[in-house]
Amino acid sequence: MPVLELREITKIFPGVVANDRVSLELERGEIVALLGENGAGKSTLMNVVYGLMSSDGGQILVNGEMVKIKSPRQAIDLGIGMVHQHFMLVEPLTVTENIILGREPGRLGVIDFATARQKVQEISARYGLKVDPDAKIMDLSVGMQQRVEILKALYQGASVLILDEPTAVLTPQEVKELFRVVRSLVDEGLSVVFITHKLEEVMSVSDRIVVMRDGKVVGETKPSETDDVGLARMMVGRDVVLSVEKGPSTCGAQVLEVTDLEVRDDRGLEAVRGVSFTVCGGEVVALAGVSGNGQSELVEAIVGLRRPSSGSLQLKGLDITHASARASIEAGVSHIPEDRHRRGLVLEFDLAENLILGDHRLPPFASHGIMHPSAIAGVAERRIEDYDVRTPSWHVLASNLSGGNQQKVVVAREIGRNPELLVAAQPTRGLDVGSIEFVHKQILAERENGKAVLLVSLELEEVLSLADRILVIFEGRIVQEFTVDEVDEETLGYYMTGGGGSKLDGEAEHVEMTEGDS
Repeated sequence: MPVLELREITKIFPGVVANDRVSLELERGEIVALLGENGAGKSTLMNVVYGLMSSDGGQILVNGEMVKIKSPRQAIDLGIGMVHQHFMLVEPLTVTENIILGREPGRLGVIDFATARQKVQEISARYGLKVDPDAKIMDLSVGMQQRVEILKALYQGASVLILDEPTAVLTPQEVKELFRVVRSLVDEGLSVVFITHKLEEVMSVSDRIVVMRDGKVVGETKPSETDDVGLARMMVGRDVVLSVEKGPSTCGAQVLEVTDLEVRDDRGLEAVRGVSFTVCGGEVVALAGVSGNGQSELVEAIVGLRRPSSGSLQLKGLDITHASARASIEAGVSHIPEDRHRRGLVLEFDLAENLILGDHRLPPFASHGIMHPSAIAGVAERRIEDYDVRTPSWHVLASNLSGGNQQKVVVAREIGRNPELLVAAQPTRGLDVGSIEFVHKQILAERENGKAVLLVSLELEEVLSLADRILVIFEGRIVQEFTVDEVDEETLGYYMTGGGGSKLDGEAEHVEMTEGDS
């Protein structure tokens, strides 16, 4: 008997059939991978299962019994937990408060926070997902917030665990550890639905693969019966180029110069410590590091969202150290932010408004403070078509798009601005294989056009595919620099987690040993 069975689930939004009579079974102790393009209906289907949305038709059975799941609380009571692609956390609360929310230990309405904190620490240590139990969510990096989501699901003791893009912000070592944990839980009887766009993860961790396209299930297979190419073709409906082809770098004039930059985080602590590097036109420089090691603050300083405490930033000779975000855009900097909801989009605005944000005060979109709707609509329609944003029209609110299509809107706007410097932070986070192929081509097109690109990515395969030079950041410092042809994923992961220290540290250690021997 399946632990979870979906029978002809249908979900309809205005103008879109998100789920079209979808059926799926999940056995006890099984990992089912759910694949599909952005907007294929994967997350919508799982949101129905978790009670975040109500279906317009179909049935859900848990352990053979038909159920009506009207809220996440009911889903949790039925043993269903979910780790979301977009975090479902309460930002003003602490890590512990978020994890125990709805399952607070205590008596007579009084929460036993000491016991709760201890349980969080025990789970954190058990699964190798270190996080400060007293930190507020609003003060955590994207990577740390993802860890909290995973810990919350584990704390709730789910027998069915839905993972929606859970590895998007993890290093290769952390991914391997997560898969080890998931596999051990499955061996104990846990069942997992694993949503991901990473084909190699599907092949390595799943028992069965269900593929969705345009709201329907279009195929089912097993890792032993297919390969990456076959899965990509099934997902997209066409052949997809999985490898990135690029010519040699033609490094031109220096575009960005970062000198002895120091930046503090929201708590006033040093996040970036004396960082110096350059990016020239016609090259992609990648910043590789585990989330929370200063790369977010560094990016925010470069794009005008955070004021450095010392050091300097030069863009083609222009001092932008203390430039505002608007002045940074006007100087020629575009920014694809790591969190599209907080920094990239105004979800209550329609697509046309989002596609011209930052330029909305300038011609041809406005003059003398008056907006020009026809010019805005024309550019929006062109960018929607050029970047394959799946939407009925530009009138649709950004909040109604899938995560991947929201990301395409941000990429379309920022590259469409024709910047001198493109700062791309997690540019393909949550995208399907076809969309990743497209975004990679756009980034490399910027490189070929002589533009400078600073790439910040936790996807080491992406870093190695796109970058000409790679800077490894650890605890706010650049600890190593590599050209792309002299490093691999394992070496990068080693230095990203503090292995080996920096070249400078190594030299100092050698000097101390020599002096001691003498």
